[in-house]
Amino acid sequence: MPLLNLVDAASRLPDAWKSEVLARTGGSNIKVLRMDGQPSPAETHDYDEALIVISGALRLSVRDEVIEVAAGGMYLAPAGVPHAVVTGSHGVLMIVDPVGSRGRDGYDAR
Repeated sequence: MPLLNLVDAASRLPDAWKSEVLARTGGSNIKVLRMDGQPSPAETHDYDEALIVISGALRLSVRDEVIEVAAGGMYLAPAGVPHAVVTGSHGVLMIVDPVGSRGRDGYDAR
């Protein structure tokens, strides 16, 4: 699977905000998910998490500030810092996190 369309992969997912691991490289998961405009509760990780917007926009609440990430942009959620998705996030999001980490949906991506 050397060539993959991330938007197509996300469109095949049955539920928004449920990620799927598409690949693993260098000890990291490459995951994709669909954002549907709904908010999601805050989460904190013991690792840095890269959030890359493929299409649409991601709106995050971090340290009492709303950060907007447009398509083509990336936000690196620092380890130990709570971040929550706020209303209006939509499109396709790629997540890069360590193999063995647990995502928002509790999926153990080992």
